[in-house]
Amino acid sequence: MDNTTQDLWQCYQAPLFLLTQALSCDFSFAVITAHNPASKLLSPSQNRLLDRQLLREIELLGSPYRALVGAAPDLSHMEKSWAVFIDRTMALQLGKKFNQYAIYVVEQGEVSLVPCTLAGHDEVCLGKFSDYVQLVYELPDLST
Repeated sequence: MDNTTQDLWQCYQAPLFLLTQALSCDFSFAVITAHNPASKLLSPSQNRLLDRQLLREIELLGSPYRALVGAAPDLSHMEKSWAVFIDRTMALQLGKKFNQYAIYVVEQGEVSLVPCTLAGHDEVCLGKFSDYVQLVYELPDLST
């Protein structure tokens, strides 16, 4: 494993989830993005296209979902994401379909970083999901 991949894995372990409303942790859900597959930075328009494709896939599942933004704690990097109330297996399938290194899974209020396409890494429990949430009036515009 190279240093860049190891650095990314470390960054993934310090997420910030920007939400406009609190999510109930009474139900399990996953946080999934389609942005920047395989951690390759794409243009905003490319990411929007992938996000629309992911949303179509989510809607076909017929499960509840909510938009959010996954971010670095200092907001230096942000990605449109979705909290999707599906099981772990389905969430991993979606993450792999959109070539994501990892997804987040929330079970009983605890958030875990779960590898999808990134080999050589184990799932990491990060603690209480609520510790990583920041409520905002509106989600940031990621079109620039």
